This record gives sequence, C-alpha cells and structure tokens, in this order.
Amino acid sequence: MDCHQYAAMHSRREFLSRSAMGLGALGLSSLLNPLSAATKGAASDVASVSLPHFAPQAKRIIYLFQSGAPSQMDLFDHKPLLQKMYGQELPPSVRQGQRLTGMTAGQTSFPLAGTLFDFQRYGESQAWMSELVPHQAAIADELCFIHSMHTEAINHDPAITFIQTGSQFPGRPSMGSWIDYGLGSMNENLPAFIVLVTKGKGGQPLYARLWGNGFLPSQHQGVQFRAGKDPVLYLTNPEGIDQNHRGEQLDFLRQLQEHQFDKLRDPEIEARIAQYEMAFRMQSSVPEVTDTRGEPEHIYDLYGPDSRIPGTYAANCLLARRLAEKGVRFIQLYHRGWDQHDNLPSGIARQCRETDQASAALITDLKQRGMLDDTLVIWGGEFGRTNYSQGQLSNTNYGRDHHPKCFSLWMAGAGVKKGFAYGKTDDFSYNVVENPVHVHDFQATIMHLLGINHEQFTFKFQGRRYRLTDVHGNVVKDILA
Repeated sequence: MDCHQYAAMHSRREFLSRSAMGLGALGLSSLLNPLSAATKGAASDVASVSLPHFAPQAKRIIYLFQSGAPSQMDLFDHKPLLQKMYGQELPPSVRQGQRLTGMTAGQTSFPLAGTLFDFQRYGESQAWMSELVPHQAAIADELCFIHSMHTEAINHDPAITFIQTGSQFPGRPSMGSWIDYGLGSMNENLPAFIVLVTKGKGGQPLYARLWGNGFLPSQHQGVQFRAGKDPVLYLTNPEGIDQNHRGEQLDFLRQLQEHQFDKLRDPEIEARIAQYEMAFRMQSSVPEVTDTRGEPEHIYDLYGPDSRIPGTYAANCLLARRLAEKGVRFIQLYHRGWDQHDNLPSGIARQCRETDQASAALITDLKQRGMLDDTLVIWGGEFGRTNYSQGQLSNTNYGRDHHPKCFSLWMAGAGVKKGFAYGKTDDFSYNVVENPVHVHDFQATIMHLLGINHEQFTFKFQGRRYRLTDVHGNVVKDILA
C-alpha cells in the first residue's frame, strides 16, 4: 500500500470517528447496500473503486486445475506422425539442444512414443480429441482450445507457482487473490475466492501459498473448503458457545482491534477484522451451500456417481456450480495425479475416468442454467509432457517427462469463442510453430475477460508496483468472442 492509499484510509477513519453521525452513518449504508459495505469497507479495497476498467464479459471464474501436467498428445494434440515413428529416435533437429530435467538428461536414447489411444474429430468444430475424454468430446463445440501454451518452468513447484501467481518464486499473490482484491465479492456471506482440492489423491504437493494473498491484505487469500462435517476448519462454535455468545465475542474483539489500530495504524488489523466478520457470516452460509443433498437425481446422474461422495472431483465440480450460483467470484479446483513419468497409459486412463464426466457436466449444467454466458471455465495443468518415453518403451507402455515448450488447455463460457482451436505445435508436439501463448498472455487474457487491464492493475509493495503478469503479457484477442 502506497502513502496515498494509507493517507486516504487514515483520513477516512478519522472522519468516521469524529463525524456527528460517525459509525451510525456507516451502519445505515450497510443496511441500504450491505454488499458494498462488506466489500469496500476494509482498507485494502481502494483498488476496487476504479475497477473494472471496462465492461467485463465474465463475472466469475471456475478453474479446474489438473496438477501434475496432463499429456497433451494423449488428450487433445493429435499427432499422427508420432504414431508412424513409434520407437524411433527423437530427431536432434526437433529437440534443438533444449534442456531436459534431471530425470531424462542421462538417457542415451529418446524413443518417440505416440499415444496408444485413438483420436477422432468431434462436433461441428471437428476438434481432434482422444477416446479418453468422451464426455468432453460430446461438448467439443463449447470448448476453446489453446494448443500453444508454453512456460519457462521445467519442474512442478515453480511451474504451478508461475501459472497461479505470475512468478516462479513463492511470495506473490495468487490469481484468485488479485481478482478478489480488484473486484471484491458478489456475496457478503461467502468468500470471493474458494479452493477445493480432491481428497485422497497422491501426487505433487499443493501448498497453501498457491491460493495465498502474498503481499495483498490477508482477507484476499483463498479459503479452502474441505470434505466432511466441517468444510472450513474452526468455523463451527465449540460446545457451550451459541451464536449470541459468538456475536458478543466478535463485537468485543473488534473493539480491541480498533483500539489497537488507532495506536498502530496497521492496515492488516482492519483486514483481520474483516476476516472475523466474514467467518461469523459463514457459520450459516457454508453449511447451506455445501449440503448438496437437495440436488435432483438427474444432476447427480449428470456429474456421475462420484458426485455423491464429498471431496471427489465430481462432487467438487457440483459444489463449484453451487458456489458460482451464490456469487463466489473465483473458484479453484485442484486434482492431483497427472505426473505420469512411467505407466502413463494406465495412469492417464484412471485420471480421465475421475475427471472427464464431471468436467463436461459442469459446462452442461452452467449452460442449462444460463450461467455459462458470464462464467469462464478453465481446464489445464502447469506444463506439458515429452513426446519421447522416459525409461523403457514397449508396445503397450511408456512414461513421459516434463515438457515446458508446449501444452494444451481449454476454456469455455464467457467471452471466448466456442468450438475453436488456437495455436499449433510441430508434428512431434515438441515446439510451438504457430501463435505461441505464454503464461503471462494467458493471465492477461483472463484479466481482460473480467474487465481488467492487466498493465494498469498494480499494487505497490516495497517500493515497486507489482502486477499478476509481472513485466509482460498480451491479451490473446483471437480467442475472444
């Protein structure tokens, strides 16, 4: 926060404390416009006053993050030449001396491994898609594929940190936190940024900093909802404490913190007050939104049998739709297990059985409710996989190493073209040859769809103005509807 923001916050509080109407006026405004009071009252929301920069096409985002990096040439990037050259060496002219991870750098052979799965064209768009994703194939005309994504990060932790925060190094705000900070909430009783992680899945670790607020005020961090009796830790009242007691405790705590603020002028104190108040409201809103037992049978059938089991990917997709209906601004799902260095055919088939139907169902469900027009859905991982086999190649088995030079993801819904494919890789799915899309371009495009100019949306921290896209990034205008 710069000196002008600090001064504005300070003077506002002085005015309220000395005004004849004082906090009574603020109380009246909260009755007349409770959402505005809830989202703009905290000191951190100075940025929200001038955002969005222009009319947004998307009101909310549901990001289906497939942690571990799905193999592009086994799912969406059809490469017949790889099939013909199965087992042959990767040509040096294709690799071009590019760096490898420590897991395959010592290999003396790099045998090409075309996918073992059949590809066909689907829909009027004639999109090439694998037999592994029949449900997504059925909605191919709703999807906007980007086949030319690329990143600098070659290992999981920096790569996932990069695509989620705009930097390979920990400490920056996550995308959801930026969006929460800039646009605020659409529901005063739920956080603007909610995270759902598939339970019981092994794979690359997921750290809370991936949905952390970084240097932004702390009320903008993502709130993780868990499966089970207590979706949010420590939210329910302990035995012997009822809602009235909790309210009295909150009032007294607020008085103490306001007294502390008057002495220290630390804006994080006000952020903490906002968090306590949100937690109090969530005591009633969270049990309501997470209880899916009232959903009709045809909705459970749409998402698949796993949707009845809390914490599964399917159940989280259904919950994401319910959260979107309640006005949650940014909903992030994480599904681990895509890091298939060996036994990829069996591993990726299992992953697709867990995710394919529910991913497609979410699009269908949003569309039938008229919500897809203002909801952006994203599906993808942190980088791609190699076209050569890591370790031994056989006629029925192979593994794939990390590959940052190209990967595929898809988007659907608000503001993006339907049944469209953008970008192209070479015949080996190794290098981008047409319309490259960098991670910062991807982030800039998401911001644009929300009505934000990514170059103008900054936060001053330790003498420097930071933004999600760091120092570069261009909106991919060709995919915009």
